[in-house]
Amino acid sequence: MSLGDDHQSSGGHGGMSGTRVRLPEEEGGHRRGGRSSSRSLVTVVGVVVLLIAAIAFANRGGDESDSSDAAADKPKTSSTAPSGTAPVQSGFAHDEQGAQSAAANYAVTLGSTGMFNVDSRHSIVDAIYTPTAAAKLQGAMDSAYSADFLSKLGLDANGNPPKGSSFVSRTIPVGTKVEQYSDASAKVSVWYVGLIGMSGKSSTDPVTTTWKTWTFDLEWVNDDWKIVADTQKEGPAPLPGDDRASRFDEISKAVEEYGGFTYAR
Repeated sequence: MSLGDDHQSSGGHGGMSGTRVRLPEEEGGHRRGGRSSSRSLVTVVGVVVLLIAAIAFANRGGDESDSSDAAADKPKTSSTAPSGTAPVQSGFAHDEQGAQSAAANYAVTLGSTGMFNVDSRHSIVDAIYTPTAAAKLQGAMDSAYSADFLSKLGLDANGNPPKGSSFVSRTIPVGTKVEQYSDASAKVSVWYVGLIGMSGKSSTDPVTTTWKTWTFDLEWVNDDWKIVADTQKEGPAPLPGDDRASRFDEISKAVEEYGGFTYAR
C-alpha cells in the first residue's frame, strides 16, 4: 500500500514502520547519467498514482462496523523485533530473479508506513530509486504527503496515529512477472494485495484491502537494481470471500504480532 492503494506501505510507529523490509546497501562511487525529462515525468506520475488510494481512504468516512470495548492483550515487542541478520548480504542478483526480488521488495517498502514520515521517506527514496529519479521525486513526495493530507488520514504531521490506534499500510506481493529484461534494465510487474486504514476504537476508517498491479522500470546501477519509474493499475481482484471482518483490536494485535516479510522471492 502503498501506499499502493495504500502506501500509497504497518503499525508500531517507533521507527514509523511495522513492516520490516531490507533496504539495499548505500550506493557509492560513479553513477550513470539521468534519464530524459519525459522519463522523469513518468516517475512523478507514478508517485501521484501511488497516492490515489490513500486519498480516497482519507475522504471516505464511515462508522466502524464493530466497536467492541473488549481489549486484547498487548503483544511483547520482541515478537516482531528484527533479528539483525540480513537475508542477503549484498545487492540483488544481476539476473531476472534478482530483478523480480528487487521489484517485490521495493513494492513492500513503498507501501509501508515509513513513507508517511519525512525522514524515513527520504531515506527510502534515496535508497531504491536512481539518483536522478530520487532527486526529482523528493520534492513532489513532500508536497503530496503534506500535513493536511496526513491529517485526513488521521495522522499527525510526523505520520503518527492517535494514541490507542494503529495506522496500517502494507503491500503484500502475490506474484511477479518479468515484462522486459536485459543486462542493463528490466521491467517487472508486481501483483499485490494492499492493506490500509486506521485500526482503533474511535476510527471511522477501518482497515480495508485493495488489489493492484505495480510495474517498475529498473536500471542496473552500481551493482544493484534501482527504480527509474513506476506505475500502478487496478486489479486483478478476486471475488471477496465470506470471511467475518475482525474487530479493530484483533487487527491492531495482528499488525503488532506479525511483522512484514524482510525479503521476497
